[in-house]
Amino acid sequence: MKTLKQIIQEAEEKKVAIGHFNISNIEGLWAIFNSAKELNVPVIIGASEGERNFVGTKQVAVLVKSLREQFDYPVFSNADHCHSFESFKEAVDFGFDAAIFDGSKLSIEENIEMTKKCVEYAKSVNPDFIVEGELGYIGGSSKMLDTIPEGVALGEMMTKSEEAKKFAKETGVDLFSPAVGNIHGMLKGAKNPNLDIERIKELRETVGIPMVLHGGSGISDEDFVLAIKAGISTIHINTEIRLAYKEALEQSLKNNPEEIVPYKIMKPVVEGIREVVKKRLELFNSMF
Repeated sequence: MKTLKQIIQEAEEKKVAIGHFNISNIEGLWAIFNSAKELNVPVIIGASEGERNFVGTKQVAVLVKSLREQFDYPVFSNADHCHSFESFKEAVDFGFDAAIFDGSKLSIEENIEMTKKCVEYAKSVNPDFIVEGELGYIGGSSKMLDTIPEGVALGEMMTKSEEAKKFAKETGVDLFSPAVGNIHGMLKGAKNPNLDIERIKELRETVGIPMVLHGGSGISDEDFVLAIKAGISTIHINTEIRLAYKEALEQSLKNNPEEIVPYKIMKPVVEGIREVVKKRLELFNSMF
């Protein structure tokens, strides 16, 4: 089977993007995996620090690996937004395929220092481990928002090419995540900001490595297509999944108030997530 690095390189060549979807439980995992398998496209399963604490860091890595081995399918695990070296190290040690060190709230010097430390450790343990670095703060939580969080890098605060070039060169990361108008979470009753497509194109040419778009929930289909053409190879979706989960669960409980069997209650939830993921994967892989 091809490595994650090879699959990302192929996505760049084909001008498509790999979908990255976060999980908090087994229902989400099966919904995402079955969507990808139905469309025959690779997929990345992400888990943030909070999600890993809930499911279990090692358990997420083992579950994803078990699917890859049982079905001989390109599904990979990513430790999403590690905010400390200890958190990053745990993901490496417990068998994740990739991880991102998120130093976006640090100074660029501190961010480079910590990210480089993570790269060096990961490669010493597993040369094929994929390390992602982030430059530019886009918020800290995948949830429904009343307003754009304070400190989010928009306008002139978005990631700049020269800083990105310095960051990528000095850290040695495999993937680069910028702030280009994207935010974590979705605004209530309003559309999320538009992406700066020209900035994406400029950054990709400058950093010379594949780029990741975080905060994909709430972005328009048109911006997704343009961003992929401009140089985005992986796209993160989480808030949309959480919203689909909640709405489907509420409806399931309302429709079956006497039901107490968990897997019967959760079956519509899996389907609700699967539909969201399938639509995103079709878009990301030009299946429209």
